[in-house]
Amino acid sequence: MDDSGGEDPGKGSRALAYGVHVLTAFGAALGFLALQAVFTGDLTQAFVWLGVALVVDAVDGPLARRFAVKERAKRYDGALLDLVVDFVTYVFVPAAMLLRPEVMAAPYGVIAGLAVTLASALYFADTGMKTDDWWFRGFPAVWNIVVFYIVAFAPAAWLALAIILIAAALMFLPVVFVHPVRVRRWRGLTLAVLALWGIAAVATLWQGMVPDIWSKAGLALATCYFVGLGVARARMPRG
Repeated sequence: MDDSGGEDPGKGSRALAYGVHVLTAFGAALGFLALQAVFTGDLTQAFVWLGVALVVDAVDGPLARRFAVKERAKRYDGALLDLVVDFVTYVFVPAAMLLRPEVMAAPYGVIAGLAVTLASALYFADTGMKTDDWWFRGFPAVWNIVVFYIVAFAPAAWLALAIILIAAALMFLPVVFVHPVRVRRWRGLTLAVLALWGIAAVATLWQGMVPDIWSKAGLALATCYFVGLGVARARMPRG
């Protein structure tokens, strides 16, 4: 209450700020639902939950800046909370998917899961994870996307393991990957390609993770763009 007896004008703002923390934490609950779906063998449902978590992760950052969470909700460290949730949804649940025999036969799945969790634990603790202009240094541990492609394209187990090991190695090499929301350079085109990827991904889910040729083409095109963008950024001056 202020001196005049009216309601504290900052109370609502603080409530919204703490609400953003709750939204971020909700991602962990979505990860739990995805893990439950993995246990029952419903990978389509698991990816749906991970997809919702991906949307939450995309919007909570802008909301945190909009409602000044760092100043109004100091009890919780939003960056740390985000890392905890991301490890669940980007790393742990996708690694558990690799244990499913329909995804990767033994012992490939166990080896891949060990590589994913070990490398990601180190990567998430890397203080140089991002450049000063918000690009990711190294492969950004989006294993939910990697495993999504493995399930959708169904490569041989040895090839899937090779892809995972290469991506894990790239986490510690001097390469960069775009943050689609925070990187300003080429943002318009990046968001357009991201939308294309989203349409192809939703279509793949709708088809029960057995995508048609058009969905596969959309997924492949988006991958070529995002990988190529990092190469282009490394070869061009910033500004």
